[in-house]
Amino acid sequence: MIEKFFIQEGIKKISLENYLKKELNKAGFCGMAINKTPLVTRIIVSVTRPGLAIGKGGTTIAQLTHNIGEKFKIENPQIEINEIKVPELNAKATLNKIIALIERGFAWKSVAFRTTEDTLRKGAMGIELVLKGKLTGKGGRKMKHRIAKGYMKKAGHLTELVDYAKGTAYTKAGAIGIRLRIIRPGTIFPDKISIQEILDKSKAKAEAAKNVIEVKPALAAVEEVTQALPAAEEKIEVEKPEEKKVEEIKVEPIEHTEEKKIGETKVEHTEKNEKKVQVERKKFARHERNEPKKIENKEKVKEEPKEEKAEHKKENVEKKEERVEGK
Repeated sequence: MIEKFFIQEGIKKISLENYLKKELNKAGFCGMAINKTPLVTRIIVSVTRPGLAIGKGGTTIAQLTHNIGEKFKIENPQIEINEIKVPELNAKATLNKIIALIERGFAWKSVAFRTTEDTLRKGAMGIELVLKGKLTGKGGRKMKHRIAKGYMKKAGHLTELVDYAKGTAYTKAGAIGIRLRIIRPGTIFPDKISIQEILDKSKAKAEAAKNVIEVKPALAAVEEVTQALPAAEEKIEVEKPEEKKVEEIKVEPIEHTEEKKIGETKVEHTEKNEKKVQVERKKFARHERNEPKKIENKEKVKEEPKEEKAEHKKENVEKKEERVEGK
């Protein structure tokens, strides 16, 4: 019973892949993977043109999820679109391209050589393309043509590192079977040995050995010197330095001439200041004497009556008139 369950699951997966291939043929369908979780069954679809797979506002992807849920009886299906950024390095994508070009009517040789060059230009380590079938045309026999460039692994468990795809192109003359193998850049094979790396390592080891040989005589010389040092130290007598006599320096007293000069200048300054003070006192005394006189004169001017002023004005006017008449 368990075997039947696994067989049914496998059949369901193949039928789902074929359905998606038909629906997403224009979008460049390259494969799918199913991840089951307790809540959702996630279907990851790898496509070269994700815009066509999603559609306007996600209409096509929504319709696909609905149809898959009803047709294949998958609970809570969820489709994720994975874009293939470099289709030249994907075997399925390049195979679909070759099939499409051959079915349109392009010459198979030009298509095959062009695709191999494109993949190698993108950085592929190796490529192998095998075409078998009606290559000559109508009435001709079947042929097989192989194009291989670079490194290729075809046997053993390391073939898992090689991207492999196969398909058929249906022309008017007949069917053409195509097999494609691509080794992507950066794949590391454990059995592949580069001679250049081995040579570089051997050179590095030889240089290291030379350096060790050069260092050994130097170390021997250093050891000899260290052994000879204690014997030499015993022979060498340390001479004590002679004590030098310190000469006494007599200090003569300095005459205080400058202080005398400074004292004289101070005395002169004091005499000048006294004279200035006396002059200022005299000025102040004069000022005090003159102030009451000024005040009295001002009061007298204020006390003059207005009539006297008017008389003075009249006299002045008369004098002016007399002068004018005399002229």
